[in-house]
Amino acid sequence: MSTPQPRPEATDEVTALARGLVVLQTVASHRGPLGHTELSRLTGIPKTTMTRLLGTLVSHHMLLQEHDGERYSLGAGALDLGSAYLRHFDVRARIRPYLVELAEFSGATVHLGVRDRFDMVLIDTIRPDTGMIFSRLDIGARLNVCTSAIGRAYLHELAPDERRQLLESARIAAADEWARWGSGVEAALQEADRTGYCASFGEWHPHVNSIAIGFTGPHGTRYAFNCGGPSFVFDRDTMLQRIGPRLVACRAAIVEKIGKTSLA
Repeated sequence: MSTPQPRPEATDEVTALARGLVVLQTVASHRGPLGHTELSRLTGIPKTTMTRLLGTLVSHHMLLQEHDGERYSLGAGALDLGSAYLRHFDVRARIRPYLVELAEFSGATVHLGVRDRFDMVLIDTIRPDTGMIFSRLDIGARLNVCTSAIGRAYLHELAPDERRQLLESARIAAADEWARWGSGVEAALQEADRTGYCASFGEWHPHVNSIAIGFTGPHGTRYAFNCGGPSFVFDRDTMLQRIGPRLVACRAAIVEKIGKTSLA
């Protein structure tokens, strides 16, 4: 569900702009540069239209044309927009000391994220000085909202009606995969009602265990942060018995600091 797809055209939508944004999102979601033909295939945009879009995006420095002349990656203009977006989240600086403390206590990487469609996008990453094995995920990485602990924690933070609406949209987008995802989401949300946080043990990645918790910022923005790593280091008992209570305490300290709990 992470690869952007063209949306049904709305009456007030500028088609060329929408297509350009889809191209940028597609390039951003892949690790390496993408070629003209591959971009056309991934987005469903005709090759002739793609040629014009790529030329425009390159001229405005939103995309960078690689030296081979055939592949494209994000340009400096897109990075400027991303930096401006991150500066908007002043909450990052305010809560970072608490996330650093959690990372050092657990020896695990801690990520802070917000939602974009059916993914959680990481806006901060803290790696502990005391840890030996770290997550490779960094700022800008995406995690599935249904299978990741951080996504489930975000869902748990939502008001019930808002959560149902998002899950219904996710069910439609996931198609056949929902049979596997849906039961895991429901079980995680029920467990979070009891413990205060959500877990994902080998569901987002077969060898990764993670727990996460959500909170609502002072302006109503929902966030979630997780803590975890390789399952051979962070087994289920370690996550639930040792790190879980500290995760809940970290959230309580953050809420006290920023002065907001939940809109749910």
